[in-house]
Amino acid sequence: MNPLPTYLDYLRLPYLAENYDALAKQAAEKKWPYADYLQRLLEGEYQRRQERALQRRVRDARFPVIKTLDRFRWDWPSKINEAQVKNLFRLGFVEKKTNVIMMGACGLGKTHLCVALCYEACQRGHSVLFTTAVDALNNLAAAHAAQRLKAELKKYLSPQILAIDELGYLPLDKVGADLLFQIISQRYERGSIIITTNKAFKRWPEIFNNDTTVTSAILDRVLHGAETVVIEGKSFRMKDQIDPPASACPVIAIPSPSPAGGLPDHRRCRLSTR
Repeated sequence: MNPLPTYLDYLRLPYLAENYDALAKQAAEKKWPYADYLQRLLEGEYQRRQERALQRRVRDARFPVIKTLDRFRWDWPSKINEAQVKNLFRLGFVEKKTNVIMMGACGLGKTHLCVALCYEACQRGHSVLFTTAVDALNNLAAAHAAQRLKAELKKYLSPQILAIDELGYLPLDKVGADLLFQIISQRYERGSIIITTNKAFKRWPEIFNNDTTVTSAILDRVLHGAETVVIEGKSFRMKDQIDPPASACPVIAIPSPSPAGGLPDHRRCRLSTR
């Protein structure tokens, strides 16, 4: 009985278990040196583990959908620093444990760029967690009420990159502001944060219950060594509603009395949506 499958199964080397025999025959036919045969087996095992590790990182990141930089519409925003954004994809900020803030109105691609940046980090071996600000704070508030806040906080502190999407879309109460401060304070110089927001920094007190002390403390930590990407323009999602084509204008029929007092005729009229 061949003991190799048992050994390989015990050592958790599935690629070797599945391929050692076929590769051995190929090596014999092509007269590979023993070292080449071993190298090919180990390369296959290494690649499979890398693929599974990537799948695990992407699953753990909890992306709403996968986005990539090559699908971003650079021609839509009226203002965006393309070179700055592309430089972020070198991931130097991850090594430095600094932050990235993507700022702009709705529908300009902030979330797209955030997810794409995080996905690139996953592909290069970094751990990531993506969440909206509201979801994170709801989870933390529930954990706080259940007296398990410390355990829940670890989920937001352990990844190398924490992405907080849609900060500022809804105001936070005092509890929410305090919880977010705990995340940012404990990640300071320990891990990177990527934030997307629709509010300029001078309006951040509106987010944090108009508490200027907490706002200043958060900004102090978030902005230290950070890069801010400012995006301007009209919403891409609203482009058809904002500026509809002429053919999209609805046509209705307005009845008017006939001059002869008979049946009404119909005049066709275009309604403007502007």
